[in-house]
Amino acid sequence: MDERLLKQVVIPGTTKIVLLVMDGLGGLPRRETGKSELEEADIPTLDRIAREGACGLTVPVATGITPGSGPGHLALFGYDPIKYDIGRGVLEATGIDFDLTDNDVAARGNFCTVNTNGLITDRRAGRIATEKAATLIERLRDIRVPGVELFVEPVREHRFVLVVRGEGLSDRLSGTDPNREGLPPLPVRALEPEALETAAMVNHWVSEAQMRLAGEPQGNMVLVRGFAKVPALPSMKELFRLNAAAVAIYPMYRGLAKLVGMTALPAPASFADEIDTVARHWDGYDFFFVHFKGTDAAGEDGDFERKSRAAEQVDREIQRLLELKPDVLMIAGDHSTPAVLAAHSWHSVPFVLHGNWIRADLTEGFNERECMRGSLGTFPATEALPLALAHAGRLTKYGA
Repeated sequence: MDERLLKQVVIPGTTKIVLLVMDGLGGLPRRETGKSELEEADIPTLDRIAREGACGLTVPVATGITPGSGPGHLALFGYDPIKYDIGRGVLEATGIDFDLTDNDVAARGNFCTVNTNGLITDRRAGRIATEKAATLIERLRDIRVPGVELFVEPVREHRFVLVVRGEGLSDRLSGTDPNREGLPPLPVRALEPEALETAAMVNHWVSEAQMRLAGEPQGNMVLVRGFAKVPALPSMKELFRLNAAAVAIYPMYRGLAKLVGMTALPAPASFADEIDTVARHWDGYDFFFVHFKGTDAAGEDGDFERKSRAAEQVDREIQRLLELKPDVLMIAGDHSTPAVLAAHSWHSVPFVLHGNWIRADLTEGFNERECMRGSLGTFPATEALPLALAHAGRLTKYGA
């Protein structure tokens, strides 16, 4: 929604909105059954919510564009993900409470595994434990690159943050991840002439890191991507008059929430803990963003059955969210991650809006095919929050 229009129509209120993001929610049918992960899952509560609500499919960024998690979430928060382009590195750094400065370029890092020919055999190093990753990071902390300070911090499992600090650095850099196994890591390239020196510095660090990790059976190389500087975004309180809180296990999503002015509540250990956290803080906020990672992780691993089981895990707990009686509950995905592709994809994403003043449609379940029949149609994900605000009585009439 146009920000000038928002200022005219958004009104304060006490109604409550919950946005549950099932990361990588959308899927595709597998040949054996002709059904997607959601269609094969046993999700009676999600199906009931879909029958009682209004359903559709969201387009996270633009038709045909495969989104990253950052843009996909920003759109659901009501921000134009093209106008507000936030790099993954900043999200990861903010999520672990690393204090970035204006002189910093942050990158999201992965430990990966390469063979003796230098080809990637596992882009995520077997999702090594966070504790193991921390020991590998200790080997990288004292790498020196002339002219800059370097910080390497663990995030979760195989992920880490690399921060380069110095004068005149550029974030206009390409990543080193070729996005599939069987290929060598790519060199960092400058995307504009002003970034040549920064690219050389990062490539120097990567070469040093490879030497220090040699001999490790898992995690003997690094991949870096999502180079970014700290952006300036208006807060959700400014734009939407929402006192918003985020409940997420993974640091990146906590970081993104903090960048748009949400309070990141204490990190829970499981999805059940996330619901408990929402319940404990119910009276303190009027908007809750709840993040569930399991659907995306299984999709990226190409594990069809595990993605269906992850949806069933949400189904077992979501009744407790309904019992809090939110005025509006949105269940959405930031993008599709079909297990048959084992990667993010450009496909539109199932969405349901549930709560007061809903025109229930003819949708009979929560999956791609049923949401395709829903009354909301296929629409930009940026319109999800205005829909929720309207159904929560938080938008007034426009014009005479």
